[in-house]
Amino acid sequence: MNKTWNVCAIQMNIRIGEPERNVEEVIKQIEAAVAAHMPDVIVLPEMWNTGYALDRVHELADEDGKQTLKLLSEMASLHHVHIVGGSVAVKEEGQIRNRSYVVNKKGELVHSYDKAHLFKLMDEHVHLHSGNELGIFELDGVKCGIIICYDLRFPEYIRSLALQHIEVLFVPAQWPNPRLHHWKTLLTARAIENQMYVVACNRMGTSIGSDGKPTSFFGHSMIIDPWGELIVEGDDQERLIQGELTISLVQEVRSRIPVFEDRRDGLYQLQK
Repeated sequence: MNKTWNVCAIQMNIRIGEPERNVEEVIKQIEAAVAAHMPDVIVLPEMWNTGYALDRVHELADEDGKQTLKLLSEMASLHHVHIVGGSVAVKEEGQIRNRSYVVNKKGELVHSYDKAHLFKLMDEHVHLHSGNELGIFELDGVKCGIIICYDLRFPEYIRSLALQHIEVLFVPAQWPNPRLHHWKTLLTARAIENQMYVVACNRMGTSIGSDGKPTSFFGHSMIIDPWGELIVEGDDQERLIQGELTISLVQEVRSRIPVFEDRRDGLYQLQK
């Protein structure tokens, strides 16, 4: 597909436990992205509505995602832009999900994805319910995948997406200090080994948890091409990260180094 996408990742601060202020900030940042870059796709970070206020997430989460969907739909249709809505805390049938919504330029819901791998070191498994389906969708005929933060550490999971022929992987995150080296290395590796674009949107700033301890986030949102070459990388400040994706490059790379054709799937199964 000889198509070029203008993609913008919104690297922003998130106020823990303050959904209304975060919504205001998201609106402001989307409007700024449209004014500055006129993107085809806007990407938001992980858990931008509540932050990691897991001790209060049952009272703060968006009931059935209604407020989030209304906001994303309105902003997408108003500005004629696809929005990969990062993720938000959603309450559904009494369960809390870390959920991403993808909305197209018409304001239509294209896909929703629940984070599959919960980070036990932050007690996600205590407060949240994991998803059990792959995040695969299409925008403008481009096959895309989505994972959320900790999912990045599971290469076999992301390979499952690649085997469904996705061309662009979106990665909303709240990836904290001090693991910047892990973040950059894993994102680059996923792009190289799966020969696809990776668009990663990480938050910046500092949050104070229920234990009173601060957690800082380094930003460094990144867009990486299918060769593993860096297109753009943010710093640790609030930024709009913008880059161009030439979708045909995915098939070019896959034809030049035919990793998928040369796979030996039967060899990779666990031996008993």
